[in-house]
Amino acid sequence: MDYYFLGDHELAIAFRLIGIEGTPVSESSQAVAIFRKITEGWNEAGGITLPDSLSDCRVLIVTEEVADWLGDLMVQWQLSGHYPLLVEVPGIGGRLEGRKTLVDSIREAIGVHV
Repeated sequence: MDYYFLGDHELAIAFRLIGIEGTPVSESSQAVAIFRKITEGWNEAGGITLPDSLSDCRVLIVTEEVADWLGDLMVQWQLSGHYPLLVEVPGIGGRLEGRKTLVDSIREAIGVHV
């Protein structure tokens, strides 16, 4: 399994339609338990059955809301340099207030504003 999605129910269905499995989450404790199961092989997955092939996951796609719930766990994982790589996407309600897009970050880094 190369990709896996973690986020709202509607987007989990949409990702399944394009062949990417995922788990819908509706609260932070579920998101943390599933994230730890995927990244650390943690035994507790918040009462949700996950596929055994998650150990092969190379890219974990999460919504911005889930990323907020994961907080420091996600940052620490990204800094570790291990797989899966983490990719944030806007949730079903659109981009969260105050979040920078990748393009905004690149423009800020190189100092070009068009």
